Amino acid sequence: MSTLQQPEVAVVVTAGAITEVKKFMDTEGVSPDVGGLRISVQPGGCSGFKYGLLIEDQPAEDDLVVQQEGFKLFVDPFSAQYLNHVIIDYVSSMQGSGFTFKNPNATGGCGCGHSFSA
Repeated sequence: MSTLQQPEVAVVVTAGAITEVKKFMDTEGVSPDVGGLRISVQPGGCSGFKYGLLIEDQPAEDDLVVQQEGFKLFVDPFSAQYLNHVIIDYVSSMQGSGFTFKNPNATGGCGCGHSFSA
């Protein structure tokens, strides 16, 4: 039995984003009982870090698993420190559609909305 305490991560996924994630999971044939959406933070982007989203069949061994409405979020320990209180939304406009991130922990960002500094 592990004695390591996993950090908690609170991520808000809006109703619009939930609908889109469920559509992507259904299209990829991923069961919400086991699979989910991986949200990650990776070095790169125009401000230092960038977000990543990926539908996965199951969590990795060291992932934090956050239950959402109808699916799970998988967050690796490195990313968790940058994702607490992040709001994930899905927007559609004449310029296009896609997921957006509102991160109250970011100290800077850029116009693309997918890159930030901390």
